[in-house]
Amino acid sequence: MPKLNVVIGLDELRRARRRLDGEVGFVPTMGYLHEGHLSLVRRAREECRHIIVSIFVNPAQFGPGEDLSKYPRDVERDLTLLEPLSVDVVWTPTAGIMYPEGHQTWVDVAELAKPLEGAARPGHFRGVTTVVAKLFNAVQPDRAYFGQKDAQQAVVIRRMTLDLNFPIEVVVCPTVREEDGLAMSSRNKYLDGEERKAAPVLYQALSEAKAAFDKGERSAEALRQLMREVLAAQPLAQVQYVSCADQDTLDELQTVKGKALLSMAVFIGKTRLIDNFLLE
Repeated sequence: MPKLNVVIGLDELRRARRRLDGEVGFVPTMGYLHEGHLSLVRRAREECRHIIVSIFVNPAQFGPGEDLSKYPRDVERDLTLLEPLSVDVVWTPTAGIMYPEGHQTWVDVAELAKPLEGAARPGHFRGVTTVVAKLFNAVQPDRAYFGQKDAQQAVVIRRMTLDLNFPIEVVVCPTVREEDGLAMSSRNKYLDGEERKAAPVLYQALSEAKAAFDKGERSAEALRQLMREVLAAQPLAQVQYVSCADQDTLDELQTVKGKALLSMAVFIGKTRLIDNFLLE
């Protein structure tokens, strides 16, 4: 099995990129990889001739008091997981490379970044869109792969890609879940035993609302209330927001007529978890 080509500097990356002919798929990650990330790499492998994966814990998307310092990191473990997947290049830039001294340029998607995660985590999406624009510019991929678990992020990045005329197809892949429904996330590592047992309540709440929708419920507030009731029955769950919004604009709905996004952010103990379902 060929050894992974791991590069750090921009010049190294660009030299490696120039050697790749044919379609390039790109999977940007913050590391501490799990099956959700690996499913994105496999999808890229099916659709593209070459794959580049980045591993970078982006400081710009963490707010004051968030978990930047303790965010799980284990690059050697990540590389071991990637090795069997025929990845062409793994880029592991430093913060100094991504944000050189005196950095003052930001990418801001104005409206889509305001609600939900944007309201709960001010400045978060400015950090996300800035780093993704920089990653896109450096890697020059044909397709970029993201997970549906971060549903608003996917909507925001699609908008940014369109607005900035990046010649890149944004591919959003299904959420990968544990057997009990919990969406896979690097932050699940923070959960202790009791919290881990409680965490699938997000999936249960979304499932209850989807079941009601499938039976004909079209009141968005009724669906939101159903989710709140399921979450309220779990003592370890502290709800930050529950939403039933338009899938494209992220505006809260009164009545579900077309595609809708059910989403939520919930603290289980000190760990903040997000999850969502699409209603078709």
